[in-house]
Amino acid sequence: MSALAVAEWAADAALDASARSEDAPEGLSESFFGGLSEGLAARLFAAALTGPQRTVLRDSGDRVAWCGRPAITWTYAAAAEIVGRLARGIGAWRLPAGSRIGLWFSGGAESTLAHLAVEAAGHLPCAMPAVWDCAELSAGIESAGLVAVLTEGRRGARRPAEDLTRAAMRHFGLRYLAAFGPSVPDGVISLDAMALERGVVEPAPSRGLVTFANGDPGRPIYRSAAALAAAIAAHLDALPLSADERVLTLLPGHDLRGLVTGLGAALAAGAGLETVLPFDEAGFRASLLRPVPTRLVVPALVESAIAALPLPWTVRVLDVVHRAPARLTWRSAGLAGPQRLDSLVLGEALVLTRPGLEDLAATLAHPEDALLPRTLLDVGHGPAGELGCRGPACAAQALPRSGNPETDPRAWRDSGYRLLLSGGTAVAVAAVAAT
Repeated sequence: MSALAVAEWAADAALDASARSEDAPEGLSESFFGGLSEGLAARLFAAALTGPQRTVLRDSGDRVAWCGRPAITWTYAAAAEIVGRLARGIGAWRLPAGSRIGLWFSGGAESTLAHLAVEAAGHLPCAMPAVWDCAELSAGIESAGLVAVLTEGRRGARRPAEDLTRAAMRHFGLRYLAAFGPSVPDGVISLDAMALERGVVEPAPSRGLVTFANGDPGRPIYRSAAALAAAIAAHLDALPLSADERVLTLLPGHDLRGLVTGLGAALAAGAGLETVLPFDEAGFRASLLRPVPTRLVVPALVESAIAALPLPWTVRVLDVVHRAPARLTWRSAGLAGPQRLDSLVLGEALVLTRPGLEDLAATLAHPEDALLPRTLLDVGHGPAGELGCRGPACAAQALPRSGNPETDPRAWRDSGYRLLLSGGTAVAVAAVAAT
């Protein structure tokens, strides 16, 4: 794969970065969307025109021990070349436009390239959690109606491509299996070989994406390209990202929280994305010391451990991501440190990002007073604390068996969570009990 990093990229393979999607919500400029209204792949190609040698993807940690592959640093030009080649190979499968294709990866640059390639080929990427076992994998294939799945040959002690071949025997509609090697079994297409073939296709406009609510294989959720662009724009509205920064994340990219705070934010700014998956302390410390201005994205579960670390001066922003149900009362002991962001994730519906936990709690308790980007996102709560949201940033729907659902961004949506207040202060977000 090292030869792939020396890729040549043709400028005529890029879409016009100023092209505007017809699905973009009325009144919102393309610049506000970070150029994402045509999709993530189109944004990658457009950014490769303006900054071809900027780093877009970097692997961290001991990738050889994890998946038998070296860690690779990809420039925008190289990544666009590989995505274009993979998209051309996927196009040769002759699947109907908009076919649902699963992505079953543990993270890293290759999972991102696979996601972008499926989108660029005109199909619907369906991101599946790496922690699924074979039964959950099979259930996800069935509920989302997948016709193909892309994965990896090795994942620590596991062999996902082999697991996939066993699951495929139970699904007659599953026509294509493909994987990055090594350990790609017979009957599975080699994505390595596909990436070495010559020929690049222009990325098709994105058809959106599918994720799974709370990792439940029976609950696929559809989000249009415009809705994803709005979610990313609403996240960056709290604190814009610049092209000279990188996003260093401890979150996987198989759900809304990882995509919005990671790949989406990086591509919108023309910045870099570095993932520390799987986590190992040595790899993480080495990544932190890289002399690049950094936005560090961490799950709230490891916040106390991060607070105990002497973060280098290059870490400009710390984005702590809370997944509901969540407490909103934890406070860091130290006063010094990077600028703080707090992101609250409500299932696959909403990522609400504010400059600090106190601001996040105040926004939830008194949304009418919050400085939210109202054309993208609005939040509110009922008398019993029921949290709702509206706007294109939260326009997601359950995925039907066929076709993609229409969503009304102006309609209020029940998030499935409620706000717990104490003395008028928001202290937690809890799941609404099923009736």
